[in-house]
Amino acid sequence: MKNMLMRYVTPCLVVAVGVGTFFLLDIAKPKPEKKLEQPRPLSVYVEPTERVRVALNVQAEGEVRAKVKVKLVAQIEGRISAVSPEFTEGGRVLPGVTLVEIENIDYQLALSAAEAQVAEAEVGMQEALATANVARKQLFNASTASDLALKKPQVAQAQARIKAAKSVLALAQLNLTRTRITLPFTGRIIDTKVDIGQFVTRGTLLGTAFSTDAVEVRLPLNDTQLASLNLPVGFIAQKEDEIFVDLSATLGGKTQHWQGRLQRLDAVIDPGTRSIFAQVDVKLPYSKNVSQYGMPLPVGLYVQATIAGREVDNVSVIPRPALRAGNNVYVVKNGRLEIRQVTVVHSSDENAVIGAGLVSNDSVVVSSIRNPIPGMLLGVMPNQEMNLIVGED
Repeated sequence: MKNMLMRYVTPCLVVAVGVGTFFLLDIAKPKPEKKLEQPRPLSVYVEPTERVRVALNVQAEGEVRAKVKVKLVAQIEGRISAVSPEFTEGGRVLPGVTLVEIENIDYQLALSAAEAQVAEAEVGMQEALATANVARKQLFNASTASDLALKKPQVAQAQARIKAAKSVLALAQLNLTRTRITLPFTGRIIDTKVDIGQFVTRGTLLGTAFSTDAVEVRLPLNDTQLASLNLPVGFIAQKEDEIFVDLSATLGGKTQHWQGRLQRLDAVIDPGTRSIFAQVDVKLPYSKNVSQYGMPLPVGLYVQATIAGREVDNVSVIPRPALRAGNNVYVVKNGRLEIRQVTVVHSSDENAVIGAGLVSNDSVVVSSIRNPIPGMLLGVMPNQEMNLIVGED
């Protein structure tokens, strides 16, 4: 009986002692120190603001086009007897210099025949005048002599024959000059359609050329850009208020710049794009008005145009990435985020001009913030890579 008791009681005592020891150790263990970690602020790049006066530069893109572009068309028929070496794609055109010559023997013969007709008509005129003079003397005392008796219709007929003969002579002279195809300006050949030995008829297209005296660039402007220029629809520049335009493009591995002048604004809105076009003229783009590297402004080149617009005062200029959707701007105030609604006066790919909503020395956030919440902690890092240039799309 005693052995049996020991057999069951001993394990129970061991278990009880173990459980008691566990609870004693749990009660006696030191309490862990509770430490509340503060949330880390998000590091952002900021740009300080100031209220300044700036010019609103309008930027647009357009294609350089020939201001004068003509198609060379034959006005007479004949075989091409000579072609200038410059009558080729890119060839140079000089005023009055023959590009294409049509065989002129037929027109020289026609001119000789016309000259003979004029001489014959003049002889007939002299005969008619002599006959009329004799008739006038014979009928001097006849008060009822008719005009026919006085040979007046014959004189008029002779005068008409002279006039007709001289018209034929003038046409023959004109056709002879038309055998030499020339242009009245300095330019370049775009393309050619004929060559020596080819027979052409009246109206045959010989080639295309353009004048290098001036080129133009047509720039589409939206309503915001028009407001930045502060110019009316249908504006025509006068000599005293010339507006200079900087044209730039990458050509020959370098960024080239040319200077043009804003000549006019269209008087109508383009129905397809709902924009208005500005015309910029560049004079002598192949000779005097070249780029800083001596590069001409070629026809067909796409250029970026910058036009100096109106000036605005007491505005803030911020990098374009700092302007958020809905015209909102993120500002760091006392280490926390503020989301401000601003008034945008002008914006471009590089920056935005803010009229209201910002004051001097505001720290504007230029880096992206995922899930921005007003009042969230922000760590400020100055943005030293931003270069503010006021521009317009």
